[in-house]
Amino acid sequence: MILQQIEFARNVALLINFIFSSGYYCTLGEAFRTKEQALINAQRHIGILDSQHRDRLAIDLNLFSQKREYLNKSEDYLLIGKYWESLSKFNKWGGRSKKLPDGNHFEMKDPV
Repeated sequence: MILQQIEFARNVALLINFIFSSGYYCTLGEAFRTKEQALINAQRHIGILDSQHRDRLAIDLNLFSQKREYLNKSEDYLLIGKYWESLSKFNKWGGRSKKLPDGNHFEMKDPV
């Protein structure tokens, strides 16, 4: 697990660099979630119980335009999501979720 967390952190660093070099800005959102918080979120239908946040393999990023306007639609993250997926075949972008698109969510799935 630690090697996957290291690779995930490296990919997040590359993603953040890509965001800024593409003319956007970002701030950090949730990167770790306890089992208890995941359960609360699942019960409220704002998350899932087996979230990759619990394993430190997911992060939410808040995207801003050059004018510092908050971009909160999943489609606003399309360029960034595609870049994230290009970094590893295990990287998944939340904007592709059919149930609940979550454009600011970036995770790494367990390769096992």
